[in-house]
Amino acid sequence: MGRFFWVDEDREVAAKHGGEVHGVRKWKLPGLMGCPTCGATWAGVGHFHPEVDLSHLPEGRELERARPEPFQEFVRLRELVRPLVAPNMELPPGTGFGPFVGSASGRLPAFAWVISVLLVHREALVSLQADGVRNLSGHPTALKFRQKSPPELLELQMSPQGRLHPDCIPADVPSPCPTCGRFGLSRPEEPVLEAAALPTEVDLFRVGNFATMVIGTERFRDSVLRLDLDGLTFRELPIR
Repeated sequence: MGRFFWVDEDREVAAKHGGEVHGVRKWKLPGLMGCPTCGATWAGVGHFHPEVDLSHLPEGRELERARPEPFQEFVRLRELVRPLVAPNMELPPGTGFGPFVGSASGRLPAFAWVISVLLVHREALVSLQADGVRNLSGHPTALKFRQKSPPELLELQMSPQGRLHPDCIPADVPSPCPTCGRFGLSRPEEPVLEAAALPTEVDLFRVGNFATMVIGTERFRDSVLRLDLDGLTFRELPIR
């Protein structure tokens, strides 16, 4: 098994470029208002499906509001969307769909972050694909630039796969709620990846039980460094 790296924003590089991106998701599943089992009101971050177009769904307008809803209403809306995503894909409260909509200005690094959304210049994506990075796909954004001849920014699609190993999860953290799936875990100081759950066919993905964490393979890291693409940092994580 190869090496795996926690991929994060290089804030120093982003500050030097000076550009900015602001935006929101076109559609979202609502947050959950009061789970009938655990009582939590919550919405997750990190579950995004930019390839899914809900414009032809009669309930699409409801998913533009994305305000917290009671459990039964959340389930109704979730099941309307489920046929449009890959089988067995988790769809927690707050899952986003469609293009990233907003504004951008100034110079941006090859990779630009907006909270947990990872954007990439088309030229950089094409170079990575040509360099052998596996199953890396980018989807159009709906960003409006203020300057002439703006770059083309794509959103990287990264499905939640793999898991954090139980060894790095504190013993007092409850198991995910069996009804709504909420996992009240703060990011561990020393994350460890579970070897048996790691994907073998992709070079960039999110952690399945902590979707705000992006993981890249050694192949991805080496390609980024070889092509001199900026905007990312890499921290190797242990595997058990």
